[in-house]
Amino acid sequence: MLETIISSTSGESFTLINAFIVIISSIILGLLISVIYMRTNKTTYSSSFTTTLIMLPVVIAIIILLVGNNIARAFSLAGAFSIIRFRSAPGDPKDIAYVFFTLAVGLTCGMGYIGYAVIFTTILCAVMAILELTKFATPKNKNMQLKITIPEDLNYEDAFEDILNKYTDSFYIEKIRTRDFGALFELNYKVQLKPNVNQKKFIDELRCRNGNLNIVLTLAGFENNTYS
Repeated sequence: MLETIISSTSGESFTLINAFIVIISSIILGLLISVIYMRTNKTTYSSSFTTTLIMLPVVIAIIILLVGNNIARAFSLAGAFSIIRFRSAPGDPKDIAYVFFTLAVGLTCGMGYIGYAVIFTTILCAVMAILELTKFATPKNKNMQLKITIPEDLNYEDAFEDILNKYTDSFYIEKIRTRDFGALFELNYKVQLKPNVNQKKFIDELRCRNGNLNIVLTLAGFENNTYS
């Protein structure tokens, strides 16, 4: 077993060969995790995040190698990391889980348990792939947010009810607010689209009703489907 090559992370076992074994193993496992992440998030992942998933295990493994059993080094690194401020907003819970996944792999490799890291990564990646193939927990209908801007003289209470009944299984107004000093109203709906709905036709019918003002249709947590 490879874990016998690096018996501990103390200074005595920290050799150049051991370091190369740990780093290469971390890169391979991080690459595998990144590929699985891309395969299970085909339309929502970013290239920077997938690259981060490859880098994280290596960075953590190197840190563990450098710290070893030296308490002074551990406190020094803890102080260095405490001044780091991450400016990106919290992402999707699944993305956060993948970050912890890569951190755990990096820790395992850095401690010398490369065999366990391989087993752990293989099992969890297989689980994620199976969940994606079986569409586990994927809702049959799309829950979306709909924002419609209307002029102030349009009665919004039943202006879009027939269209919404035609294209959605359920809908309700979540919020109403005024814009442009009361000249416009913005209606915020929670809607559940029917299966295989043509979103363009849905938006076109709404635009004919609201005077071709701004309409925004988004999935929960995304802002990428905008129609003006």
